[in-house]
Amino acid sequence: MDLRPVFFSVVIATAGLAGCNQSTDDTPHALSVDKEAAASSKDAATDQKAFVPPPQLDIPFHKEVLPNGLTVIVHEDRKAPVVSTNIWYKVGSKDEPKGKTGFAHLFEHLMFNGSENFPGEYFEPFQRSGATDMNGTTSNDRTNYFATVPKGALDMALWMESDRMGHFQGAITQEVLDEQRGVVKNEKRQGENAPYGKAFDIIAKSTFPADHPYSWTPIGSMEDLDNASLEDVKKWFADHYQPANATLVIAGDISVDEAMAKARKYFADIPSTKVQPRIKNWELPTQVKKREVVHDQVPQTRIYKVWNVPAIGSEEEHALELMTSLLANRKNSLLYRRLVRDEKVATSVSAFYYGRQLAGQLIIVVDVKPGQPVDKVEKLLDKELQQFAKNGVSAEELRRVKQGEFASLVKGLEKTGGFGGKSDILARSEFYYDDPGALLKGVEEYAKVSAREVQDVAEQWLKDDSYTLIIQPQQQFTAVTEGADRSKLPEVDKNVELELPKQQNFTLKNGLRVVLAERHDTPVVLMNLQFRSGASADKSKPGLASVAAQMLNEGAGNLDSLEFSARAEELGVSIGGGSGLDYNSISMSALKSQLKPSLELFSKVVTEPRFPESDLERVKSNRLDAIAQEKAQPQGLALRELPPLLFGNEHPYGAPLTGSGTPEGIKSITREDLVNFQNTWVRPDNATLTIVGDVTEKEIEPLLNETLGGWKAPKEELPQIDVAKVTRPEKARVYLLDRPGAQQSFIMAGLVMPPWQPQGAEAFDAMANTIAGKFTSRVNMNLREDKHWSYGARAVSMDTEGQRPYILFAPVQTDKTAPAIKELIKEYQEYLTDRPITEKELEDYRNDEVLKQSARFQTKGQLLSSINWQVEKGLPEDYIADYPQRVAALNKEQVESSAQEFLAPDQFTWVIVGDLEKIKGEVEALDIGPVEVLPAKDQ
Repeated sequence: MDLRPVFFSVVIATAGLAGCNQSTDDTPHALSVDKEAAASSKDAATDQKAFVPPPQLDIPFHKEVLPNGLTVIVHEDRKAPVVSTNIWYKVGSKDEPKGKTGFAHLFEHLMFNGSENFPGEYFEPFQRSGATDMNGTTSNDRTNYFATVPKGALDMALWMESDRMGHFQGAITQEVLDEQRGVVKNEKRQGENAPYGKAFDIIAKSTFPADHPYSWTPIGSMEDLDNASLEDVKKWFADHYQPANATLVIAGDISVDEAMAKARKYFADIPSTKVQPRIKNWELPTQVKKREVVHDQVPQTRIYKVWNVPAIGSEEEHALELMTSLLANRKNSLLYRRLVRDEKVATSVSAFYYGRQLAGQLIIVVDVKPGQPVDKVEKLLDKELQQFAKNGVSAEELRRVKQGEFASLVKGLEKTGGFGGKSDILARSEFYYDDPGALLKGVEEYAKVSAREVQDVAEQWLKDDSYTLIIQPQQQFTAVTEGADRSKLPEVDKNVELELPKQQNFTLKNGLRVVLAERHDTPVVLMNLQFRSGASADKSKPGLASVAAQMLNEGAGNLDSLEFSARAEELGVSIGGGSGLDYNSISMSALKSQLKPSLELFSKVVTEPRFPESDLERVKSNRLDAIAQEKAQPQGLALRELPPLLFGNEHPYGAPLTGSGTPEGIKSITREDLVNFQNTWVRPDNATLTIVGDVTEKEIEPLLNETLGGWKAPKEELPQIDVAKVTRPEKARVYLLDRPGAQQSFIMAGLVMPPWQPQGAEAFDAMANTIAGKFTSRVNMNLREDKHWSYGARAVSMDTEGQRPYILFAPVQTDKTAPAIKELIKEYQEYLTDRPITEKELEDYRNDEVLKQSARFQTKGQLLSSINWQVEKGLPEDYIADYPQRVAALNKEQVESSAQEFLAPDQFTWVIVGDLEKIKGEVEALDIGPVEVLPAKDQ
């Protein structure tokens, strides 16, 4: 479900400040005018400080309404040979009558179950056609479905999308309804089983009147889902899923004429009937002055404060969004500074404006530090909010916030599809504002928001009263008599042509290797400095590498943490450290116009990190709290317990796969440890700098030598990291972790695989994906689609320098724990014996893997990531470009051989988190290996 706040939404905002009050004392009128003029001059100066020139952005589009009512929007982007489709239906949970909650979300799932002319799994033709960014979401207001496909697969995608719009009702059977109802119920269980998983259900019920459409969440209730009849569901489809109630966006490597011709071909013959009345607005609910206390299995107290505020499209919208960034979500934000850094009574604080069609909500979330009294934190929070509303807003800080948001927006406009892509922006703009260009037009209004306007909304809405939880003439529609051929699915054009930028290699005067790939579509430069270290270098202090990476944000050179953060905001640059098992990295994403000062800041991080003691203590304390959070989540707990069982406690890969370290390791880390880590591993002879973006070698090399050229390698020899080889157990082992009252069991199984090698890598990936690595894999189809015991089951093989952990995971309903384990083992055993990979499975995998390369390098971040991996593995440049040919050449024997070489279900190490009182006996009865209950571990 899509619960993301809407940023950069357009609104015709009132410009300027409120008028001055008329004088009521004996002051001469001329003096009063002078005072007003002085105040006006001061306000104008403040507004100028807060103003940021908005980025010059444009998404050209064509909008047309077909005779049957379907709105079609087309955007041409010839950058990559892909096309994105995004269809928004004007139906969400707010359109559900009482007793039928969850129908909109249930239909999101049902419509992925095939149609009358294509029964079966909707995903199948897409997953053999190179589709990416494919999903569906449901919110209070709308339902949408989107995908990005190679342009040769667009006819297939539109045929499929139009078939489930115009030819779906007959595909809804009782069996399909029961199957997807089970999947949705498991999704609900999975959400509620997570810490704080019930919060937004409670907030919705407590902050909106019972008759308000936002008083329930899109997931709905178990009772209503159980009571949904086949007749109910078919009527719901007939009422809402029709052309006149939908908007279709086509964006990518296609002309307007081509796109409109295809839209007419596939959609124009679908009739529209009477569109259901839509609720366009609703009186804003009064504030709820209420405080509720609920108990759940969570590791620390969390405070939610909620105010009902104006909806999307209101005059206050931009100011509300900016206010949340000033309050939280940034190191320099007021609440983060006061609650987390200064008073140290909280480990995190966030705030967001949740804008919707009928109402908005302002929500602040605070995680209380363990041991701190809740009333103390509440009082401090209330005091800071009152002071914020009273004292006003720093124009300089408001300017930095705007600059940061604009930088994020510019960097996000590379993709045509997916969340935040151009098709998403066009559809969202049309849906909420009846104008596909509204969101980008709103950037200018956003840039003009003054500090006074932000303070005005703070004064108006941050009050003590809070929760501490449209009729138009009948349209006439016509449909053409002829449309697309529905007897067969259009063929997918399997020709993929990729033009990747040539990699340029050069060396700085200090010996640092640089790999550059130019891409000039947007004025952004991405860099990644990667060096050997990672968790495998932690030794006796698990978590050291990740803490060292995190502490890089806590100041560098002559800038302390807050000054560093402020400077980064001012430049619109993102700089941060990353940590994995075998490597750490320092990355940067900068605007071309600010490249030199951004590199100067980046250089300080590389060569002069401050590692301040006070910030280290806070980071360590918050890391310990985060570890406690991990232990409260079944998946996090299993990811912590499995590695030492596979590799041993002393092995470099024996640390928790969450990357957070152990409590003992975190507590032992000193500033000296961080300095030693930096001096030992962050050196030019142990690193490679990869760059992708709007810059040439001639431009970047002198800048790099100027900023990084003085960084020298120490005289000491670079240490070697010994990753010892381990053997698999002779037979399976089972470890249980008790979580009393859990509604689900989390099943995880691990197997140690040999290190990655280029020989046979494609066969291994084909094997791993078809058995358990993708949505249509055997494991997921069994537990989710056939049995509907789980919301999803998958397996992943981690990319490491040494032996790789292969991890299978499946959250299942409690009473199906043992049967699910049995099914998992059966799938692997059959894959190795009498039911190996089929020719159809392999063909589907080959087609999908080859065709999805069309979208693999659409963004600079994707390209940077691929080049990083290629450099890390020491592979030639053409290895990436030749990948489709290697996959296309795979045969069944190669994949079968890979399965025989690598898979061993009888040697799995199982970790199962659940209610042992309900599952232990049945798991033991499986007799797959010795069963041991792991003791609960304190922080």
